[in-house]
Amino acid sequence: MTISLRSATEADLMAVGALHQRSRVAAYSSFLPPEALADPTPEAMGRYWVERLTWEGADHRMTVAERDGKLVGFSYLGPDDEGDPATGLLNAIHLEPSERGRGTGRALMVDALDAMRARGWTRAVLWVLRDNAHARRFYERGGWTATGDERDEHIGRVLVPQLRYARRL
Repeated sequence: MTISLRSATEADLMAVGALHQRSRVAAYSSFLPPEALADPTPEAMGRYWVERLTWEGADHRMTVAERDGKLVGFSYLGPDDEGDPATGLLNAIHLEPSERGRGTGRALMVDALDAMRARGWTRAVLWVLRDNAHARRFYERGGWTATGDERDEHIGRVLVPQLRYARRL
């Protein structure tokens, strides 16, 4: 029962959207109200990924993780959101809730960092929800450190603080 990683295809994106929504609800429900997590629906999240990859597919990369042929996680990376040509941005790692603690997230992170190095980037950054202590510990164990940069983003109608993390590649 090992994890296998592969590049996502268009045929994966609706399932990725549904997984993304399940992951968000499981990971954020301890600090966000239910109404913030009610939308988007799994179908809307799938359409979001179809649309996003239409525009970003040339310079972004989505990797899916499968266990026994079933989609159980994904990562998404691309160029730095602040325009630094030496830096890559890890946009997301999301897992099926039952995959937490099974090494899937770590496998996706290692794969993403390898892909960033292969693109010639020397630094990686990401944004994590400030109140997501589990994710922050996960990234810190992976060698990421908080930069001190903060921003607020909406999840549903709730404004949520995020912290920027970075690491050398």
